[in-house]
Amino acid sequence: MYPGTGSKRYVTPPASSLLRLLGAGFGVAALVGGTIGAGILRTPGEVAAHLGSPALIYSIWILGALYALFGAVAVAELGTALPFAGGFYVFARRAFGERVGFAIGFGDWLGQLAAVAFGAIVTAEYASLLWPALAPWTKAIAAAAVLLFTLLQSRGLALSAATQNLASIAKAAAFLSLAAACFVASPAPVEPVGARPSMASVILAAQAVIYTFDGWYNPIYFTEEDVAPERNLPRAMVAGVLSVAAIYLLLNAAFLHLLPVSELAGSKLAAADAASKVFGSHGAELITVLSLISIPSLMNAVLLQATRILFALGRGGFVPQLGAVSANGTPMGALWVSGAAALAMVLTGSTGRLLGIAGFLYVINYGSAFLAVFVLRRREPGLPRPFHAWAHPYSTGALLAISAAFLAGAALADPINSLWALALLAASIPLGRYRN
Repeated sequence: MYPGTGSKRYVTPPASSLLRLLGAGFGVAALVGGTIGAGILRTPGEVAAHLGSPALIYSIWILGALYALFGAVAVAELGTALPFAGGFYVFARRAFGERVGFAIGFGDWLGQLAAVAFGAIVTAEYASLLWPALAPWTKAIAAAAVLLFTLLQSRGLALSAATQNLASIAKAAAFLSLAAACFVASPAPVEPVGARPSMASVILAAQAVIYTFDGWYNPIYFTEEDVAPERNLPRAMVAGVLSVAAIYLLLNAAFLHLLPVSELAGSKLAAADAASKVFGSHGAELITVLSLISIPSLMNAVLLQATRILFALGRGGFVPQLGAVSANGTPMGALWVSGAAALAMVLTGSTGRLLGIAGFLYVINYGSAFLAVFVLRRREPGLPRPFHAWAHPYSTGALLAISAAFLAGAALADPINSLWALALLAASIPLGRYRN
């Protein structure tokens, strides 16, 4: 029996549904591995161009970290109260009903798959930069990457979790090593502080930073497989966000150590420009290698999440066969359908449009979860909540307002993809009627 909606109490899923093998360490690895990516190698230059001052640059990254941190503890309240696989789908289904829940879940599934496909394509492109002979085979390499992670996860939860842990440690070590190497080099000359940025520039910088923190919610998809979600989920969320924030701030400090703000502001790939100061002509190659190191933990985490979203949709009545789990703890049908869908995105080249759509859908997911905290607190005050969102309702209300502002900004900046996202949500509602 899958958890109900409205005022019905959740019931425990069958013991055979998923294996409880995970702990807080995996949650941190999923958050760090699924958040840190190529964005932090590029975004510091964009932020510097908008703000033009080290003090403002650090401030906006700290504000982004606070958004991620308070967002994480808000959804941690929902995840500990409703510890079932599926993430935002579970929360929206409980708070807003079947149809809205399905729309949120289906959109989230597609968005996660777009990220998997994009990671595979970037892997192939970076590999061809290191080894130009591979250039004619980029699509085949990207497809092979999707198949590799699908096969790996089919071997079971234990292997998938171990892979995530090791890949995330490797990623964090690589980025910290880059920061350390930058600090060893001679510092850049100090520049006078520039003119105060406009409010529009501050908003654009904030958008770039918050998108770079996307992934702060990743552990919520795995609460049903956690041995003690009421304890481990909040720990993983807080420790994971703080770890990401520390790495981001260190990298920004490292880049500002080497590059004057004016030079950083003109950089499209800040990490490569900083690395060239330390390693000379080999700097660009080093950043390409670093980018390749960053991808496996992201692809593994996001495919795990997509599989659990589709598994939850199947268990909720949409193609019930997708709700089946193998003996090794893998939702096998959901995994192979997710892998096949990501592969189709790679082969058809539809990832670019889907990523644009996904950026809008992700913010809708955030907003739906923040609103669900209010709805469930009012409608179900007796629902057991092992963890409570900090400073609610003020913090959660602020997060909801920021999410609404971001949606408005995204709609103005990218109206085409925003309309596609809304159309996708609308189209998924009748699709959700096909339930057994």
